[in-house]
Amino acid sequence: MPHDIFLATAIPPALEIALAERFTLHRDTAPPTTRAIVGGGMMTVDAALIERLPELEIIAVHGVGFDGIDRVATTARGIQIAITPDALTEDVADQAIALWLAVDRRIAANDRALRMGNWTVPLGRRASGRRIGIFGLGRIGQAIARRAEVFATEVLYTARSEKRVPWRFVPDLATLAEASDVLILAAPGGRETRGAVDGAILDRLGKDGVLVNVARGSLIDEEALIAALEAHRIAGAGLDVFAEEPDVPAMLRRMNHVVLAPHQGSATREGRAAMAEMVVANLEAHFAGGELPGLLG
Repeated sequence: MPHDIFLATAIPPALEIALAERFTLHRDTAPPTTRAIVGGGMMTVDAALIERLPELEIIAVHGVGFDGIDRVATTARGIQIAITPDALTEDVADQAIALWLAVDRRIAANDRALRMGNWTVPLGRRASGRRIGIFGLGRIGQAIARRAEVFATEVLYTARSEKRVPWRFVPDLATLAEASDVLILAAPGGRETRGAVDGAILDRLGKDGVLVNVARGSLIDEEALIAALEAHRIAGAGLDVFAEEPDVPAMLRRMNHVVLAPHQGSATREGRAAMAEMVVANLEAHFAGGELPGLLG
């Protein structure tokens, strides 16, 4: 008999079809017989839901975010968490560099101006020769760093610990912001990083600095960011994620020195296909008693 799977969020149609061929899917309510939960990286799986599901064995994330999952509750029950690492790494790194270039070279602003019949536009800024700081140096952070090397006079990073990489480690986010011309956020979400980029950090980045976020909206104090952008205390921002998705503050939508994307870091045909394949592979490996390709340590 097929295992019961609860879909905690909407998932791509191709993945839903693949799961439906193998399992019994439930969308609105998780029955007590649920053995697996599947959902996107923004899903919430709290202790109350876990307690209601005595048969739950695995949470399979279509993505790499898991900050909405109660790790204390899953650990206590021995519930596995599987993500889709590597499947989206290159795409998210591409998005980070694209957002930064779009800000400095005014790609989106100039596109809007030209469509309105304007040919004369303000000057952009040279991308080459910048100091690029990366907050978080996991798989995605390292992929961003490899791309950034092409442009940068120096690549710097802050992470939980220094890594064996060719880029310069700095001990904290404040030091990183002050040393960087471009600050790219690639750290995980959760309590430890919530509101990490506040007004003080933005002031350290400075009036010529650009902020890029392809991580989680929760990393940024959005009100502080809006205030800094309005006062031109930083030069601009490229944002793929927001505090209250899909709601984007009206002030951000009106600013020409801000480039916005609707959480599209992994949104390529190739990336999404690979992610879907890994979700299925994680579930099949779990139920077969095998090694999960995306098991979270």
